[in-house]
Amino acid sequence: MTYVVAGVSGNTGKVVADTLLAQGKKVRVVVRDAKKGEPWKARGAEVAVADLADAVALAKALQGGQAAYLLVPPSFAPDFRGYQRSVIDAQIAALQASPVPHVVFLSSVGAQLEGGTGPITEIHGAELRLQALKDTKVSLLRAAYFMENLGGSLSMLGQGLLPSFFPADLAVPMVATADIGKLAAGLLVEGSKVHQVVQLAGPAVTQRQVADELSRILKKPITVSEAPTSVAATTLQGFGFPAQLAGLYQEMIEAIVAGRLVFEPGHRQVQGTTTLGEVLEKLLAAPAAH
Repeated sequence: MTYVVAGVSGNTGKVVADTLLAQGKKVRVVVRDAKKGEPWKARGAEVAVADLADAVALAKALQGGQAAYLLVPPSFAPDFRGYQRSVIDAQIAALQASPVPHVVFLSSVGAQLEGGTGPITEIHGAELRLQALKDTKVSLLRAAYFMENLGGSLSMLGQGLLPSFFPADLAVPMVATADIGKLAAGLLVEGSKVHQVVQLAGPAVTQRQVADELSRILKKPITVSEAPTSVAATTLQGFGFPAQLAGLYQEMIEAIVAGRLVFEPGHRQVQGTTTLGEVLEKLLAAPAAH
C-alpha cells in the first residue's frame, strides 16, 4: 500500500512522511524540486516531482496510491485566493484523473462557514469539491489555530514585548503542527470508507499565557502589547505581506475575536498533546526568533 504525501518541505507533511516511514510504510513524497527529494529517497521513500498546482504532474504522482495527504501550502502570492483556487483546481483534476481511494486533506477550524473567515473561505469550497468526488473518500482534518503562528510575534522579545492583535485574555484553541502531522498519518493508516470530518483541538491559550510561558523560558518578564484588529492588515503589509493576504488575515483575526471561528458540533474531535512550551522553545531556538 503506497501512501502519497504532499507538503514534506513544510511542517505538517514532513511529520506525516516521517511517521509513516518510521512505521515501515511505503511512502511516496511529492516535491517541487528533485533535490529536496534526495533525503527522502535515502530513507527509502519514492520521490515524485510535481507542483501542487500542476494537475498533470500531480495526477502522475498520485498513480497507484491507495491514500494521500494533500493540502494548500502557505504562499505570499499577491493574488492569494487565486493561488488557493489554482492549487485546489489542480488537486481535484488530478484526483479525477488518478483516483485515490482515501485522501486526508488539511482543512481548518471554521471551514464549515461559507465566508467571513479570511484565507479559510477557499478551504470551505475545497471541502465541498473533495466530498463530491465519486471515487475518493475524504477525511477533512480541521485543525485549530497553529501554535507555530506565534513565531511571527517574537521579534520584540528584546524589548520585553509580545505584540498581539488578539486581546490579552482571549482564549484561542491552538495546536502544534507536529500533532497535525501525526493525526494525518494515523488517519491515512486507519483509512475510511466514508467522508468524514476530524477536528483537531488543543488547549485554549491566551496571549497572556503565551507571555508568561515566554517569561519562564527566557527568564525575563514579557508583556503582551495589544493592537486593535482594525490595524492588522496595515501592520502586516508593513512587514511585507501582499495587500490581499494581509486583508484576509485581518478578516480571520476579526472572526476569531468575534467568536465566529469555532469547531462544528457533531464531528469526531481529537486533542493535541504537544505543549505550548515545547513549541515556543523550538521557535526561540530558530535563528530569526530573536
